[in-house]
Amino acid sequence: MARSEASKRDRSRRAAQAAVEQAGGAARPRGEPAPRGARKGDPFTGELRRREVLPLLVMHLIAQGPSYGNQLMERIAGMTEGVLSVNPNTMYPLLRRLEDEGLIEGQWEHPERRSRRFYSLTETGRAQYAELLEEVRPFLDSVGRSIDEIVREVYG
Repeated sequence: MARSEASKRDRSRRAAQAAVEQAGGAARPRGEPAPRGARKGDPFTGELRRREVLPLLVMHLIAQGPSYGNQLMERIAGMTEGVLSVNPNTMYPLLRRLEDEGLIEGQWEHPERRSRRFYSLTETGRAQYAELLEEVRPFLDSVGRSIDEIVREVYG
């Protein structure tokens, strides 16, 4: 293999490791198993979930108007082009937690039977949403810079 090819591969590998570290994860040596609960090949989305990005997205969408669980999942998947796909086992416990914390309130579409439950932000939720906007932005900026660096390194 030519020296320049090996050098470029090393730079790309270092850039990818740096991106994972900046995103808050630790790069693992090749062949080392992923931590329990982590998905293989998914260094960013796990950290996106841990850094309150998902609650921020949910509260952002609900702030635009009352929304229900499936609608939120579809909007997040579309907004992130599938990078952050959320399943019901993640969304509904999050909605229950936000409701228990008094950040959102849910109303059944048809109270006489269980149908869609539309969620709205409470006043406390609006204040928490404003805090999350400030707290999460540096992390998202870091992820964006990391992705841009990887693309520049790999694709020139």
